[in-house]
Amino acid sequence: MVLIPIRNVWLLQLFASQLYRRAGSRLSSAEDNPEDLPQLVAEILAEEVSRRIHTGLTVGFLDTTRPVTRVRGRINVLPTERRQLLQRGKVSCTFDEIVSDVPVNRLARAALERATRIIPGEPRYRSLALQLAAAGVLGPCPPLSTVSSMRRQRLLIRDQLMIAAAELLLTLAIPTTEAGTKPLPLPSLEDIYLRKLFEHATWGFYRHRLEPAGWRVSHGQYLNWQTSNASPGIKALLPRMQIDIALEAPTSAEHPSRRIVIDTKFTSITKAGHFGQQTLKSGYVYQIYAYLMSQSDPDQSHRPEGLMLHPSVGEHVDEEVEIQGHRIRFATVDLAAQPHAIAEGFLSAISGRSVTPLYGA
Repeated sequence: MVLIPIRNVWLLQLFASQLYRRAGSRLSSAEDNPEDLPQLVAEILAEEVSRRIHTGLTVGFLDTTRPVTRVRGRINVLPTERRQLLQRGKVSCTFDEIVSDVPVNRLARAALERATRIIPGEPRYRSLALQLAAAGVLGPCPPLSTVSSMRRQRLLIRDQLMIAAAELLLTLAIPTTEAGTKPLPLPSLEDIYLRKLFEHATWGFYRHRLEPAGWRVSHGQYLNWQTSNASPGIKALLPRMQIDIALEAPTSAEHPSRRIVIDTKFTSITKAGHFGQQTLKSGYVYQIYAYLMSQSDPDQSHRPEGLMLHPSVGEHVDEEVEIQGHRIRFATVDLAAQPHAIAEGFLSAISGRSVTPLYGA
């Protein structure tokens, strides 16, 4: 059975998280010691919730109908007469009531409650969860699939760090707080979650490390085929090319333009060929080649590079070749290695032996 340390699963989840992008400097120690990650994330969440409680929680409006002692919103004449509310000094009204029991606050409360379970002996998290409940935040945790929509809401701008911390704390794969260095059975390589986790961890790591140095890091970009003499219906039949990650280095007189197209796979980078010899998987080579040729200028003045990046356990591959002027790299990141070695693996994959080291990164 293939095993990887749970702490390295946490590390990938950190790299893939929005919290890493927003508060990466506060989590720098977790890159070398992922065992500290749950505690660090919980502390960030507690700080943000405490700040929200003191400055005012985000509120929403709830359509409410009930008897009140003064007119609010719309008067409901029939219920008022039927129940003879006027004789009791009341009137039935329908109005918008300001409430704090909104999804973003429910998310924070659910994350705090989880923090009390995975980090025992810290009363602050339970205290903050109880304070949210006392403020009226009593509903269930919203589905994590709704978190992406929370990030796009302008009214929740001040809650973004709290949302990011709560999301990461709720998604961390933590069986117990003592299991950080124990191995975890690696699920099926066909597991969509693991494929996406490695892809988003790669994107998040490069975004955090390279963007401050002026690099452009994009994810999920669609490429156009360089076509000519096309029949009317061919456009609808051609498959769309979507790359995982693209890196564009800042240009200067010393460093010319450099673009790296990265394709990630959560499978072995090689397969057994004839006579048991290990070879690169042909389909992957064809794929990265097609990506690069679609990005080349007709005069070959702009030649992007390609990187096939795979996770591995105990296996190391770091090879490159130039095909028709395009440098293509085949590299692995060892998920069984020490955390600092995983970070170094991501960086070395885009530097290599024949390229000037990352400038400013």
